[in-house]
Formats: sequence, C-alpha cells, structure tokens
Amino acid sequence: MPEHPIQMTMPPCGASRFSFERLWRILATGFCFALFGLGGLVILLLAFPLLRLAVWQRPRRQAMARDIVCLTFRFFCKVMTVTGVISFEVRGLEKLQRRGLLVVANHPSLIDVVMLISLLRQPDCVVKASAWRNPFMLGPVSLCGFIRNQNGPQLIEDCIASVRAGSNLIIFPEGTRTRIEALAKRGANPLQRGFANIAVRGRLPLTPVVIAVTEPMLSKQQPWYQAPLKRPHFVLTVHDDMNPDQIVPADTAPTLMARVLTSHLSDFFSRELQK
Repeated sequence: MPEHPIQMTMPPCGASRFSFERLWRILATGFCFALFGLGGLVILLLAFPLLRLAVWQRPRRQAMARDIVCLTFRFFCKVMTVTGVISFEVRGLEKLQRRGLLVVANHPSLIDVVMLISLLRQPDCVVKASAWRNPFMLGPVSLCGFIRNQNGPQLIEDCIASVRAGSNLIIFPEGTRTRIEALAKRGANPLQRGFANIAVRGRLPLTPVVIAVTEPMLSKQQPWYQAPLKRPHFVLTVHDDMNPDQIVPADTAPTLMARVLTSHLSDFFSRELQK
C-alpha cells in the first residue's frame, strides 16, 4: 500500500462541503456499525455457547475465544477498507508477531482497539467494570478472560500475570480517546501512569505503537455520522521495545521510575506524532 502523508485537517463544525463520496462513507460507516453489532450478537448467542459446550478445558476455551475475536475484528477491518470507510497500513508488523507483549498505543479513534486486536495473537485488554454488569458483554469478556478494570494493586497484578502467561496486553495510556483539540495539534492527551506501574513492577518491556491518522474519525466528541471530508488513512507504526531499566536506573524507587517512564513515553508520542 502506498504511503500517505500525515496532514491533519480539521473541518469546522457544520462545514457545508458535501459530496457523493462523503455521503457514501457516512452510509458505509453506519453499515459497519450495524455489522459490528450483528456480529457481536452472533458470537454471543451462537459461537460462544457452542464453544462452552464443546471445549471443557478453560485455558483452551479462552484461547479459542480470543482467536475468534481476533479473526472477527480482522474481517471487520477488511470490510471497513473495502467499503472505503478507512484505509490503513502497519509498519513494523513483524514486531507484533510475538507473545507476551505489553503494547502501549495512543488512542485517536474508537477503532484503534479493533485494529490492534486484529493484528495480535492471543490479545488481551482491560475492560471497564460496567461491561461485567452488562448481560450482552458478560459472556464474551469472561470467556475471553479479559481483565476487569478495578482500583488497587490487583489490576496491576492481573496485567503482569497476563503478559507473563504469553498474552499480548493492549494498554491505551491516555485512558480515553484523544480529544479533538489535541488531535488538531498532532498530539495526545496527558498519559496516565497505569501502564508504567505495570512495566516497572513487572520488569516488562513496552512495545510502543504510534497511531497517526490523516483525518479525525470517531475521536472523542465526534459522532459516527460526522464523516471527515476525506477518507481517513491510519498508519500504525510499531516501534522497538522500550526497557524501563534502560530508561531509568534499576535501583530507582518504583514510584519515581513510573513517573519518569510516563514522561518518557509522553515525549516519545509527541515527537513521533509531530513527524
């Protein structure tokens, strides 16, 4: 796929410019949302119940459930590109073809997690607590063994255990999607320290993924029907691992080490997004 220059353009609210191509992308985006919801119901009502009946060993059942989610998201990404909703490319994909990764990425769009899960073997992620109370979400998140977002040290321990068990854990240090004003400046929200505490206390390297996009789409404060003027092109660049011990002396107090590591990754994201 040819490379696209990353030139962020922010159409003003209520921009009057319209075209058949933009109308098509609005309709195609709505179709993709409907397809995603329908696919989720099929998995919930058909695939996962069959999996529970056919596979008794919990670890094997969990691994197969994650494979189903990965393949489903991969198919969904293909539909988005074929219908012209987005285009995307991945640089350094071979670095994700490993196990036991702590993947940290910026979060410009709602579909970031979909793209990342579609690229990883045995993906894992932290799911907000409300999903565990949602009857439509409880089955999938529990069957896949995703991590419950909760306060306290247990969350950090669960994340460390996931990576050490060979799962590829996805973390968005911004905590939420990048706000539109930060996207306009080719930046990211301030980073939270949760990822750094996981890396420091677990002595785990980070695998940074910088996600750049030519046009803001499904970002914070942006509804699905507010299609950008041009088709967004996503570039996911997988960088070399960052080892906390190579950034901060190993004998540094964990709290200070996490703070320095957070600042280091924040500066790294800023430099790469400005490119």
